[in-house]
Amino acid sequence: MTQQPQAFSLQGAVDLGARQAAAQRRQRAAQAPAAGPADAPPPGNVIEVTDETFNTEVVARSRTVPVIVDLWAEWCGPCKQLSPVLEKLAAEANGAFVLAKVDVDANPQLSAALQVQSIPMVVAVVAGQVADGFLGAMPEAQVRGWIGQVMQVAEQLGLSPAGANGAEQPGPEALGMEAPEGPMGDPAFLEAQEAMERGDLAAAAAAFEKMLAATPGDPMATMGLRQVELLRRVESYDQASARKAADDSLDDVDAQARVADIDLAMGRIDASFTRLLDVIRVTAGEDRDKARRHLLSLFEIFPPRDARVTKARATLSSLLF
Repeated sequence: MTQQPQAFSLQGAVDLGARQAAAQRRQRAAQAPAAGPADAPPPGNVIEVTDETFNTEVVARSRTVPVIVDLWAEWCGPCKQLSPVLEKLAAEANGAFVLAKVDVDANPQLSAALQVQSIPMVVAVVAGQVADGFLGAMPEAQVRGWIGQVMQVAEQLGLSPAGANGAEQPGPEALGMEAPEGPMGDPAFLEAQEAMERGDLAAAAAAFEKMLAATPGDPMATMGLRQVELLRRVESYDQASARKAADDSLDDVDAQARVADIDLAMGRIDASFTRLLDVIRVTAGEDRDKARRHLLSLFEIFPPRDARVTKARATLSSLLF
Protein backbone atom coordinates (compact mmCIF):
# COMPACT_ATOMS: atom_id res chain seq x y z
CA MET A 1 0.00 0.00 0.00
CA THR A 2 1.28 3.48 -0.85
CA GLN A 3 2.53 5.40 2.17
CA GLN A 4 0.74 8.61 3.03
CA PRO A 5 3.16 11.56 2.65
CA GLN A 6 4.17 13.32 5.80
CA ALA A 7 5.61 16.80 5.74
CA PHE A 8 8.71 17.37 7.83
CA SER A 9 11.83 19.50 8.02
CA LEU A 10 15.32 18.47 9.02
CA GLN A 11 16.68 22.02 9.08
CA GLY A 12 19.94 22.00 11.01
CA ALA A 13 19.82 18.35 12.06
CA VAL A 14 22.36 17.01 9.58
CA ASP A 15 24.90 19.80 10.01
CA LEU A 16 24.57 19.78 13.78
CA GLY A 17 24.56 16.03 14.25
CA ALA A 18 27.65 15.56 12.11
CA ARG A 19 29.57 18.56 13.46
CA GLN A 20 32.22 16.66 15.39
CA ALA A 21 33.00 14.30 12.49
CA ALA A 22 32.98 17.22 10.08
CA ALA A 23 35.52 19.08 12.21
CA GLN A 24 37.89 16.14 11.93
CA ARG A 25 37.42 16.04 8.15
CA ARG A 26 38.10 19.78 7.96
CA GLN A 27 41.38 19.33 9.81
CA ARG A 28 42.48 16.66 7.33
CA ALA A 29 41.29 18.75 4.38
CA ALA A 30 43.23 21.78 5.61
CA GLN A 31 46.44 19.76 5.24
CA ALA A 32 45.59 18.60 1.71
CA PRO A 33 46.22 20.57 -1.51
CA ALA A 34 43.43 22.93 -2.54
CA ALA A 35 40.85 21.41 -4.85
CA GLY A 36 40.97 22.53 -8.47
CA PRO A 37 38.45 22.45 -11.30
CA ALA A 38 39.01 18.72 -11.77
CA ASP A 39 37.63 18.14 -8.27
CA ALA A 40 34.29 19.77 -9.06
CA PRO A 41 31.17 17.59 -9.18
CA PRO A 42 30.41 16.17 -12.62
CA PRO A 43 27.58 17.75 -14.62
CA GLY A 44 24.16 16.11 -14.85
CA ASN A 45 20.61 16.66 -13.69
CA VAL A 46 20.26 13.16 -12.14
CA ILE A 47 23.19 11.64 -10.26
CA GLU A 48 23.87 8.59 -8.09
CA VAL A 49 25.27 9.48 -4.66
CA THR A 50 27.09 7.31 -2.11
CA ASP A 51 28.36 7.65 1.46
CA GLU A 52 31.72 8.71 0.02
CA THR A 53 30.45 11.26 -2.52
CA PHE A 54 27.63 12.93 -0.56
CA ASN A 55 29.71 15.85 0.73
CA THR A 56 31.00 16.73 -2.74
CA GLU A 57 28.01 15.94 -4.92
CA VAL A 58 25.26 17.11 -2.58
CA VAL A 59 26.51 19.46 0.16
CA ALA A 60 29.13 21.30 -1.94
CA ARG A 61 26.96 21.35 -5.05
CA SER A 62 23.99 22.72 -3.09
CA ARG A 63 25.86 25.97 -2.50
CA THR A 64 25.25 26.90 -6.16
CA VAL A 65 22.12 24.90 -7.09
CA PRO A 66 19.40 23.17 -5.01
CA VAL A 67 19.83 19.41 -4.69
CA ILE A 68 16.81 17.11 -4.22
CA VAL A 69 17.85 13.83 -2.57
CA ASP A 70 15.75 10.75 -3.38
CA LEU A 71 16.31 7.98 -0.81
CA TRP A 72 15.09 4.66 -2.21
CA ALA A 73 15.67 0.89 -2.28
CA GLU A 74 15.11 -1.79 -4.91
CA TRP A 75 12.52 -3.60 -2.79
CA CYS A 76 10.44 -0.47 -2.13
CA GLY A 77 7.26 -0.37 -4.21
CA PRO A 78 6.30 3.27 -3.51
CA CYS A 79 9.88 4.28 -4.45
CA LYS A 80 9.24 2.88 -7.95
CA GLN A 81 6.22 5.17 -8.21
CA LEU A 82 7.95 8.30 -6.93
CA SER A 83 11.41 8.08 -8.53
CA PRO A 84 10.18 8.37 -12.16
CA VAL A 85 8.18 11.47 -11.17
CA LEU A 86 11.27 13.08 -9.64
CA GLU A 87 13.39 12.16 -12.66
CA LYS A 88 10.79 13.61 -15.03
CA LEU A 89 10.69 16.89 -13.11
CA ALA A 90 14.50 17.04 -12.97
CA ALA A 91 14.62 16.65 -16.76
CA GLU A 92 12.00 19.39 -17.20
CA ALA A 93 13.91 21.69 -14.85
CA ASN A 94 16.95 21.47 -17.14
CA GLY A 95 19.45 22.13 -14.37
CA ALA A 96 17.39 24.40 -12.12
CA PHE A 97 17.90 21.66 -9.53
CA VAL A 98 19.88 18.42 -9.35
CA LEU A 99 18.29 15.11 -8.38
CA ALA A 100 20.63 12.97 -6.26
CA LYS A 101 19.57 9.32 -5.85
CA VAL A 102 20.68 7.37 -2.78
CA ASP A 103 20.23 3.60 -2.44
CA VAL A 104 19.70 3.32 1.34
CA ASP A 105 20.72 -0.34 1.44
CA ALA A 106 24.07 0.39 -0.17
CA ASN A 107 24.74 3.55 1.85
CA PRO A 108 24.01 2.92 5.55
CA GLN A 109 26.04 5.91 6.80
CA LEU A 110 23.88 8.35 4.84
CA SER A 111 20.74 6.59 6.01
CA ALA A 112 21.86 7.02 9.61
CA ALA A 113 22.92 10.66 9.15
CA LEU A 114 19.57 11.55 7.58
CA GLN A 115 17.66 9.53 10.20
CA VAL A 116 15.87 7.46 7.56
CA GLN A 117 13.05 5.48 9.19
CA SER A 118 10.91 4.81 6.12
CA ILE A 119 11.16 5.23 2.36
CA PRO A 120 10.64 6.77 -0.07
CA MET A 121 12.08 9.80 1.65
CA VAL A 122 12.95 13.01 -0.19
CA VAL A 123 14.96 15.93 1.22
CA ALA A 124 16.01 19.25 -0.28
CA VAL A 125 19.53 20.49 0.40
CA VAL A 126 20.01 24.21 -0.19
CA ALA A 127 23.17 26.20 0.58
CA GLY A 128 24.65 23.28 2.51
CA GLN A 129 21.59 22.81 4.73
CA VAL A 130 18.70 20.35 4.69
CA ALA A 131 15.83 22.74 4.07
CA ASP A 132 12.72 20.55 3.81
CA GLY A 133 11.46 17.13 2.84
CA PHE A 134 8.63 14.63 2.74
CA LEU A 135 7.93 10.92 3.25
CA GLY A 136 5.94 8.63 0.98
CA ALA A 137 4.96 8.63 -2.69
CA MET A 138 3.12 11.85 -3.58
CA PRO A 139 1.26 12.56 -6.83
CA GLU A 140 3.17 14.52 -9.47
CA ALA A 141 1.18 17.72 -8.88
CA GLN A 142 2.07 17.73 -5.17
CA VAL A 143 5.73 16.95 -5.85
CA ARG A 144 5.84 19.75 -8.41
CA GLY A 145 4.36 22.18 -5.88
CA TRP A 146 6.83 21.10 -3.20
CA ILE A 147 9.78 21.60 -5.56
CA GLY A 148 8.41 25.04 -6.36
CA GLN A 149 8.62 25.91 -2.67
CA VAL A 150 12.20 24.64 -2.54
CA MET A 151 13.11 26.83 -5.49
CA GLN A 152 11.62 29.84 -3.69
CA VAL A 153 13.87 29.13 -0.69
CA ALA A 154 16.87 28.86 -3.04
CA GLU A 155 16.00 32.19 -4.62
CA GLN A 156 15.78 33.82 -1.19
CA LEU A 157 19.27 32.50 -0.49
CA GLY A 158 20.58 34.14 -3.65
CA LEU A 159 21.28 30.92 -5.55
CA SER A 160 21.32 31.13 -9.35
CA PRO A 161 20.24 27.68 -10.64
CA ALA A 162 22.66 26.21 -13.16
CA GLY A 163 21.40 25.61 -16.66
CA ALA A 164 17.78 26.57 -16.01
CA ASN A 165 15.94 27.27 -19.25
CA GLY A 166 19.16 27.00 -21.19
CA ALA A 167 21.09 29.46 -19.04
CA GLU A 168 24.83 29.14 -18.71
CA GLN A 169 26.45 27.39 -15.78
CA PRO A 170 27.01 29.78 -12.85
CA GLY A 171 30.19 31.81 -12.95
CA PRO A 172 32.29 33.25 -10.11
CA GLU A 173 29.47 35.53 -8.95
CA ALA A 174 27.32 32.46 -8.15
CA LEU A 175 30.11 31.24 -5.90
CA GLY A 176 30.03 34.46 -3.92
CA MET A 177 32.87 36.35 -5.59
CA GLU A 178 30.30 39.03 -6.42
CA ALA A 179 27.42 38.47 -4.05
CA PRO A 180 23.87 38.86 -5.43
CA GLU A 181 21.72 41.66 -4.12
CA GLY A 182 19.29 41.19 -1.26
CA PRO A 183 19.68 40.14 2.41
CA MET A 184 20.98 36.66 1.64
CA GLY A 185 23.40 38.07 -0.94
CA ASP A 186 25.15 39.98 1.80
CA PRO A 187 28.86 39.06 1.76
CA ALA A 188 28.53 38.57 5.52
CA PHE A 189 26.33 35.54 4.84
CA LEU A 190 29.02 33.93 2.69
CA GLU A 191 31.58 34.90 5.32
CA ALA A 192 29.47 33.18 7.97
CA GLN A 193 29.09 30.02 5.87
CA GLU A 194 32.82 29.81 5.22
CA ALA A 195 33.57 30.32 8.91
CA MET A 196 31.14 27.55 9.85
CA GLU A 197 32.77 25.19 7.36
CA ARG A 198 36.22 25.73 8.83
CA GLY A 199 34.89 25.46 12.38
CA ASP A 200 35.53 29.11 13.34
CA LEU A 201 32.38 29.71 15.37
CA ALA A 202 33.49 33.10 16.68
CA ALA A 203 33.94 34.43 13.14
CA ALA A 204 30.62 32.92 12.08
CA ALA A 205 28.84 34.62 14.98
CA ALA A 206 30.43 37.95 14.11
CA ALA A 207 29.32 37.63 10.48
CA PHE A 208 25.74 36.76 11.41
CA GLU A 209 25.68 39.67 13.87
CA LYS A 210 26.88 41.95 11.07
CA MET A 211 23.95 40.76 8.94
CA LEU A 212 21.48 41.43 11.75
CA ALA A 213 22.91 44.90 12.32
CA ALA A 214 22.28 45.68 8.65
CA THR A 215 18.92 43.88 8.44
CA PRO A 216 17.38 43.46 11.92
CA GLY A 217 15.27 40.34 12.22
CA ASP A 218 16.68 38.67 9.08
CA PRO A 219 15.41 35.06 9.49
CA MET A 220 18.44 33.27 8.02
CA ALA A 221 20.89 35.37 10.03
CA THR A 222 18.86 34.73 13.18
CA MET A 223 18.80 30.97 12.57
CA GLY A 224 22.51 30.96 11.80
CA LEU A 225 23.42 32.93 14.91
CA ARG A 226 21.29 30.74 17.16
CA GLN A 227 22.92 27.63 15.66
CA VAL A 228 26.38 29.04 16.32
CA GLU A 229 25.42 29.94 19.88
CA LEU A 230 24.16 26.39 20.42
CA LEU A 231 27.37 24.84 19.08
CA ARG A 232 29.53 27.10 21.23
CA ARG A 233 27.55 26.13 24.34
CA VAL A 234 27.73 22.42 23.56
CA GLU A 235 31.49 22.60 22.95
CA SER A 236 31.87 23.95 26.51
CA TYR A 237 29.94 21.07 28.13
CA ASP A 238 31.24 17.83 29.59
CA GLN A 239 28.45 15.75 28.11
CA ALA A 240 28.67 12.82 30.53
CA SER A 241 28.59 15.14 33.55
CA ALA A 242 25.77 17.16 32.03
CA ARG A 243 23.59 14.08 31.55
CA LYS A 244 24.29 12.82 35.07
CA ALA A 245 23.38 16.20 36.56
CA ALA A 246 20.15 16.26 34.56
CA ASP A 247 19.25 12.72 35.66
CA ASP A 248 19.92 13.62 39.30
CA SER A 249 17.87 16.86 39.27
CA LEU A 250 14.81 16.75 37.05
CA ASP A 251 13.77 20.26 38.11
CA ASP A 252 17.23 21.85 37.68
CA VAL A 253 16.60 24.19 34.73
CA ASP A 254 20.27 24.77 33.89
CA ALA A 255 21.06 21.04 33.96
CA GLN A 256 18.08 20.18 31.79
CA ALA A 257 18.85 23.03 29.36
CA ARG A 258 22.40 21.74 28.86
CA VAL A 259 21.14 18.27 27.90
CA ALA A 260 18.46 19.81 25.69
CA ASP A 261 21.28 21.64 23.89
CA ILE A 262 23.27 18.42 23.50
CA ASP A 263 20.26 16.50 22.19
CA LEU A 264 19.48 19.21 19.66
CA ALA A 265 23.09 19.39 18.47
CA MET A 266 23.00 15.62 17.91
CA GLY A 267 19.80 15.85 15.88
CA ARG A 268 17.45 14.57 18.62
CA ILE A 269 15.14 17.52 18.15
CA ASP A 270 11.89 16.18 19.60
CA ALA A 271 13.77 14.89 22.66
CA SER A 272 15.33 18.31 23.18
CA PHE A 273 12.01 20.15 23.03
CA THR A 274 10.24 17.55 25.20
CA ARG A 275 12.91 17.81 27.91
CA LEU A 276 12.36 21.56 28.30
CA LEU A 277 8.59 21.22 28.11
CA ASP A 278 8.80 18.67 30.93
CA VAL A 279 10.81 21.16 32.99
CA ILE A 280 8.17 23.82 32.40
CA ARG A 281 5.54 21.36 33.67
CA VAL A 282 7.26 20.89 37.04
CA THR A 283 8.60 24.39 37.73
CA ALA A 284 7.16 27.81 38.51
CA GLY A 285 8.19 31.45 38.68
CA GLU A 286 11.67 32.40 37.50
CA ASP A 287 12.75 28.79 36.88
CA ARG A 288 9.79 28.20 34.62
CA ASP A 289 10.44 31.43 32.74
CA LYS A 290 14.11 30.55 32.31
CA ALA A 291 13.15 27.20 30.77
CA ARG A 292 10.60 28.93 28.54
CA ARG A 293 13.15 31.46 27.28
CA HIS A 294 15.68 28.75 26.55
CA LEU A 295 13.11 26.73 24.61
CA LEU A 296 12.16 29.80 22.56
CA SER A 297 15.82 30.38 21.71
CA LEU A 298 16.05 26.81 20.39
CA PHE A 299 12.93 27.36 18.27
CA GLU A 300 14.80 30.17 16.50
CA ILE A 301 17.27 27.65 15.04
CA PHE A 302 14.44 26.39 12.80
CA PRO A 303 12.11 27.93 10.20
CA PRO A 304 8.94 29.27 11.86
CA ARG A 305 6.73 26.68 10.14
CA ASP A 306 8.82 23.67 11.07
CA ALA A 307 6.34 20.97 12.12
CA ARG A 308 8.26 20.11 15.29
CA VAL A 309 8.43 23.73 16.35
CA THR A 310 4.70 24.15 15.69
CA LYS A 311 3.91 21.09 17.79
CA ALA A 312 6.16 22.18 20.65
CA ARG A 313 4.74 25.73 20.58
CA ALA A 314 1.23 24.31 20.90
CA THR A 315 2.29 22.24 23.91
CA LEU A 316 4.05 25.25 25.44
CA SER A 317 0.90 27.35 25.07
CA SER A 318 -1.20 24.68 26.76
CA LEU A 319 1.25 24.62 29.70
CA LEU A 320 1.38 28.38 30.14
CA PHE A 321 -2.25 29.37 29.61
